Amino acid sequence: MEQPGFWLCSRMGTILSVSDNCHRLVGDTLPEAEKQFSGEREAYPVSLAPMMDCTDRHFRYFMRQITRRTLLYTEMIVAAAILHGNREKLLGFSPEEKPLALQVGGDNPQDLAECARIAAALGYDEINLNVGCPSSRVQNGNIGACLMAQPELVARCVEAMTSGGIPVTVKHRIGIDDRDSYEELAHFVRVVSGAGCSRFTVHARKAWLQGLNPKQNRHIPPLRYEEVYRLKQEFPHLMIEINGGITSLAQAEEHLTRVDAVMIGRAAYDNPFLFAQCDRDIYGDNTTPPTRHQVATAMLPYIEFWLAKGLKLHQISRHMLGLFAGQPGSRAWKRHISENAHLPNAGAEVIAGALMRRDVPHPSPEVIAGALIG
Repeated sequence: MEQPGFWLCSRMGTILSVSDNCHRLVGDTLPEAEKQFSGEREAYPVSLAPMMDCTDRHFRYFMRQITRRTLLYTEMIVAAAILHGNREKLLGFSPEEKPLALQVGGDNPQDLAECARIAAALGYDEINLNVGCPSSRVQNGNIGACLMAQPELVARCVEAMTSGGIPVTVKHRIGIDDRDSYEELAHFVRVVSGAGCSRFTVHARKAWLQGLNPKQNRHIPPLRYEEVYRLKQEFPHLMIEINGGITSLAQAEEHLTRVDAVMIGRAAYDNPFLFAQCDRDIYGDNTTPPTRHQVATAMLPYIEFWLAKGLKLHQISRHMLGLFAGQPGSRAWKRHISENAHLPNAGAEVIAGALMRRDVPHPSPEVIAGALIG
């Protein structure tokens, strides 16, 4: 079985491809096979939002079995962790995950510039500055949505990051607390775009920095799509992406008549298969969408690869629970994985067994083994 590659950055800033059988030095540029989204910058009309504890490398690889073209994001990683932490663990990714953006949190221009250089060396397609997270924990580090009150500082950060040789984007809210007028939003975009950012992902809700937790901030403040549409009208030279409350491709297509791009978040994690027709219907690819069974089966070699490296099955399988959302047998699929993935020596046969139990209430061990081999 061909093993997936995994990119990481060495102390010399070069790129390595790691598998069970080789350590391949590639140098400072990606091989031609991995340049499919390099060169002139892609527009990416649909993206999958960065989500803490969700969009790790295993979820992203899983999503790549469903959509090849959608722009994916890492979880937000603070700049200090990138500079001083375990980069392989934090930033490693499979080349199959591209196109891929690194989302970073920070407020120090010099640190963020170094993060951008690291992201470029690793082969990320974009780097995104988080100016939208309302968590009190990140506020204490002057990270996230609180930075909307400091557009000049965000601009300095963006200007520094553009020296890294990688496109710089910003994700933000329409406002914070009582600073949520359209005029303040437009001022923020005007100042930051002047520093070199040409793509803005706008969560169409304000954020309350006190009184609401991050989950409440995703639902309680009302959606104000019209203000995002107005941004596009008044800043036609910028790429404006809308985010918040979007749960289907049909809704995405409707928004795309008013803005350049759509970002889908929690709905993608709860029902990942909603992206199955994205490559065909949004990107115009002449491809046949995969079936859910094909997606699950495609994950089996990946699971075996990582289990051999010591990973526990549940660290991958937890991302697959929503694959059959809304379908007959979804409960049996989720129950079997949830009850067995954490057991000692749990392997890919758990996923094969879950597939069988979805279709057959009580399959025999022989039938499950046959499904795994097949």
